[in-house]
Amino acid sequence: MADITAKAVQELRRKTGAGMMDCKRALQENDGDMEQSEIWLRQKNMIAAGKKADRVAAEGLVGQYIHTGGRIGVLVEVNCQTDFVARNDAFKELVNNIAMQIAACPTVQYVRLEDIPADLVEREKAIEMGKDDLASKPEAMKEKIVLGRIDKRLKELCLVDQPYIKDQNITVGALVTQQVVALGENIQIRRFSRFVLGEGIEVEETDFAAEVAAQIAGNA
Repeated sequence: MADITAKAVQELRRKTGAGMMDCKRALQENDGDMEQSEIWLRQKNMIAAGKKADRVAAEGLVGQYIHTGGRIGVLVEVNCQTDFVARNDAFKELVNNIAMQIAACPTVQYVRLEDIPADLVEREKAIEMGKDDLASKPEAMKEKIVLGRIDKRLKELCLVDQPYIKDQNITVGALVTQQVVALGENIQIRRFSRFVLGEGIEVEETDFAAEVAAQIAGNA
């Protein structure tokens, strides 16, 4: 049997949102293989989440979060299947926590990887391919390195891939999966908007020292 490390258990928990002991057992049952352990968890404990993912989620809530001082605001739409679940306190708490997460993540622009436009992906790839540190690398190696970098960069833009601010051992996607299992319905983060006070406004900078100096010179 493979030696199961705490790091491996935490990584599996981050990917799936399953409990620590369940993750440890899954790794033990699958000789430490991460992919097979994830499949095992879904078969044993989280298969309900997979089944519910295909159900239409058209109910839900539009949640809001205003950061202290009113300088950052968030609106997020989170969908579920029924109004009954939408009125559930656990669902309301989930929506609020997701809104807080968005407020805390200035780099996040999309909900999930498939929402990222293809032209942005190609642009990021072109930037990485042109970097000096890859110039001497063989093409096959360069491609592999770039794909790794791109994957990391794109995940930085996606909400569901962010470590959850209240539990860094799981992602926002895993948090949602936990609630799918707990509430028994498909739950989807549909869209969000993040507002930062003054963002996009060009503010004219004034050199007060220069103004004072000029005024003194003019009065001399």
